[in-house]
Amino acid sequence: MGDVSATGGREISRNGVSQRVSQRAFFGVSALLFAASAAATIVWCASMSAMGGMPMPGGWTMSMAWMRMCGQTWPGVAASFLGMWIVMMAAMMLPSLTPMLWRYRRAVGRKGETRLGRLTVLVGVGYFVVWTAFGLAAFALGAALATLEMQVPALARAVPVAAGVVVLIGGALQFTAWKAHHLACCQAAPGCGRTLQADAGSAWRHGLRLGVHCSYCCAGLTAILLVVGMMDLRAMALVTAAITVERLAPAGERVARAIGVVVVGAGMFMIARAVGLG
Repeated sequence: MGDVSATGGREISRNGVSQRVSQRAFFGVSALLFAASAAATIVWCASMSAMGGMPMPGGWTMSMAWMRMCGQTWPGVAASFLGMWIVMMAAMMLPSLTPMLWRYRRAVGRKGETRLGRLTVLVGVGYFVVWTAFGLAAFALGAALATLEMQVPALARAVPVAAGVVVLIGGALQFTAWKAHHLACCQAAPGCGRTLQADAGSAWRHGLRLGVHCSYCCAGLTAILLVVGMMDLRAMALVTAAITVERLAPAGERVARAIGVVVVGAGMFMIARAVGLG
């Protein structure tokens, strides 16, 4: 009887050590990915800032990210944009994605799954596939608008007001039931009411679901970043902090609404300044 107890104790001890090693490896890799993506984003923003922009009617400057340079093709421009978009999204989303992935690992690990690394990677890839599709849509819309703005001066002059309106709408979305629903699904992961299976297909679908909920939840704040300026590291840091805090805070819905108050105020200020009242 004593030998059985000792064997069981050693097994529990080995499992505990294995779990601690797995936890340290997971968070270590996540930290390295965040550091690498953040560094690449900073370098990209610096290089884009060094290129300058195109002064536009209305007193604003168009980013070169939406323009085709001499010798470039539109597919090449889109590929370059998507590459940096993915790196930027990794830097912005990893602080809030990492806890969700860890909860997934714990949920699947309780079922005795030993392929946690591969399944976790599949969840992460599925998540960022959704964000890549979001980025492709953003590029198509941004490039089309940039082309119109260069051809129609009246439209270009309206951009500062339009940017303020987008910020205002993004802030208003923070108060909606739609936002609250997707935020709750992000916080309730894994599963959001579904039972997770420990297989590759389920991991892939779970990553896609997380990506959809996250992109919908962050749609307003991401739109704000796009109109304020993707190369603005301060704006990027503020949006990242807002997304992370509302996702990880115990009272996430209240935090989202508080962020909404600040963003609505910023949108009103931008509109007032654009029409000469600020």
